[in-house]
Amino acid sequence: MKINNTNLNNKTSFTGIYNSKIIKKGLEFAANNGSLFAAGTSLVLSTAARPAAILLTPKTDKENKRYACAKSIASSAVGYLLMLGASLPVANAIKNIDKNPYKYLKQSTIQTLKQNKKILTHSKQYKFVTQLFKLGVGFVIAVPKSILTCALIPPIMYSLFGKKTKEKSENKSKQVSFKGSYQKNIEKLSKGIGKIIDTNFMKKISNKFHNTNFEQHIISLTDILLTGTFIKQTKNSKKIEESRKRALMYNAGIATGLSITGGYTINSLLKNPTNKFIKKFAEINKKDPKLDKYIEGIKVAKPVLILGGIYYLVIPFISTFVSDKLDNQKNCSK
Repeated sequence: MKINNTNLNNKTSFTGIYNSKIIKKGLEFAANNGSLFAAGTSLVLSTAARPAAILLTPKTDKENKRYACAKSIASSAVGYLLMLGASLPVANAIKNIDKNPYKYLKQSTIQTLKQNKKILTHSKQYKFVTQLFKLGVGFVIAVPKSILTCALIPPIMYSLFGKKTKEKSENKSKQVSFKGSYQKNIEKLSKGIGKIIDTNFMKKISNKFHNTNFEQHIISLTDILLTGTFIKQTKNSKKIEESRKRALMYNAGIATGLSITGGYTINSLLKNPTNKFIKKFAEINKKDPKLDKYIEGIKVAKPVLILGGIYYLVIPFISTFVSDKLDNQKNCSK
């Protein structure tokens, strides 16, 4: 009897993963606002895990490690705040379309995207076009995020490590203001997104790419744009010490390159286990009306968690160490 009870308890514990209300809420959030989910994950990992990994990197210049920590914290803080302001209107606008598609989309568009599904929101084509907007927010704000990240590194260096910036406390922070009534504009945004979805171009790309790993492609392209902009801003910055710029730029480039390469590799290795997890999850939750939303959330959360785990936990050791050595070699060659 004890053995049977133990097996029963283990089975219950394991299936609890599929029934967890917390996990379901997280998956629903990832499906509804993938960009903010990614920014929130980055915020948690980059303010604690990544700085710890950077500071523990052996045989590396202490000041270079501090700059890398400041960059990590600045990037996550700026990214989350910008994403919060930019993604919520888009997510809520698309919710309007989800609830009443005939109000915002042409009937021909609905039939095209619906394919063989009875409900539009269950269609892969529809999920593709709506996720383009949800995840695309991150790509749109990548440039301003990188500019603000670069600008925040000196003050964060001073706050955390007592490192004085080139300018005194006369620096004035610029605030980004979002004007207009949120509630009044959300309807206009829903109509605007609907008009874009109605275009033949969106219908064609949804038909062609809805079965691809587009979630990870969008996230990776966003990371490339973020890193490229950050490197350019760092190079031109007058507030970051010249002697620290190269290591900071090397660190960003190496981290992003390794993260994207490793992300695609691990994603490929986890393809079959993920499909098995989704199949089991669907079996256990087949009566849940939000099942399709949870599965959509799994597909969004997977690349976010893979890239986040690699970028914030594994790569900091490598990128901080390698960038420091490259910087030293450059200095020695002068």
